[in-house]
Amino acid sequence: MPDAAGPSGGRTGDGRDGGTGEVPAGGDDGGGETLFLGVSARLSDPREEPVPSTRGSVCVACGVGGVDDDGYCEHCGHAQPRQRDHQEKELEGVAAVSDRGLRHHRNEDAFAVAAASLPDGTPAVAAVVCDGVSTAYRPDDASAAASAAGSESLLTALERGAGAQDAMRGALLAAFDAVSALAEEGERPGERPRNNAPACTCVSAVVTGPLLTVGWIGDSRAYWIPDDRSRPPSRLTEDDSWAARMVAAGLMSEAEAYADERAHAITGWLGADAVEVDPHVAAFQPDEPGVIVVCTDGLWNYAESAAEMAEVVPADARSRPLAGARALLGVALDGGGHDNVTVAVLPFPAAVSRAGFPPA
Repeated sequence: MPDAAGPSGGRTGDGRDGGTGEVPAGGDDGGGETLFLGVSARLSDPREEPVPSTRGSVCVACGVGGVDDDGYCEHCGHAQPRQRDHQEKELEGVAAVSDRGLRHHRNEDAFAVAAASLPDGTPAVAAVVCDGVSTAYRPDDASAAASAAGSESLLTALERGAGAQDAMRGALLAAFDAVSALAEEGERPGERPRNNAPACTCVSAVVTGPLLTVGWIGDSRAYWIPDDRSRPPSRLTEDDSWAARMVAAGLMSEAEAYADERAHAITGWLGADAVEVDPHVAAFQPDEPGVIVVCTDGLWNYAESAAEMAEVVPADARSRPLAGARALLGVALDGGGHDNVTVAVLPFPAAVSRAGFPPA
């Protein structure tokens, strides 16, 4: 798949381009590019999850000092882990992991995983992964708002009978609206004055029967990894980035573009000061079992091409998606953990025995 071209300029990101595999063309479920390749169970909005008090607990670093109201040890001064530093969620048919990484002071990624039933009883399983733009104001809130709104919109539309591509496009626009609304809110206590509006990238994938649909804005990615590793894997998304635009326009080779200091500037994002809102949506109809890996650049920086990603995805990821997501997190941390890391693993075909019901 060619690399996506976006508007000139953009925010600073960490994305780098990678290789893709070829996927032959096939049918369509309602607009957009299509290629071959009961009851809802949804997670709560991460913005609404209660933050447990650390007051009176013992420091995880020294094991001696108490922890003050700001989350720091009163003995050694060590900052205590925050709720979003490491998160894991699993439903039947999808799992995701998010981690602060080894270099950042907070986790600015967020995700949502969900399962529901279509009107005909077919299960729909989805993952939404968002990466807050660190140079923007409140990037952690931006990613949380986008993942929650995008997931809710996607599943609601599918349950009402919308086509997967139309539902995905609407989900990205709902995520955009949720992030844009943050710009109207006041500054949080203790925050530095804002210089720009909250912003994030977003990538989403949903499996509905024989169809896999992906949608994205920014440089977070989705990959197709077949169970049969002799078959070619594919990158399903095209980065909205300066480097990708240069390569697509034929102005630079891939090596030249990604060696440039402007390579990691993203040219598409969710937020009130986005140059334009251009949701990318594509559908695929795999003819073999495998998994979809949905991730931020905190992972794909260490497994950039589709072939490299296939090498690090465990062979049993389809039957053990949470273990697969944890293993991929380990790849990023072992590689240096320079960024926040979020990865979701969706088995294909959907591994759901009872549509919409998570495992006990």
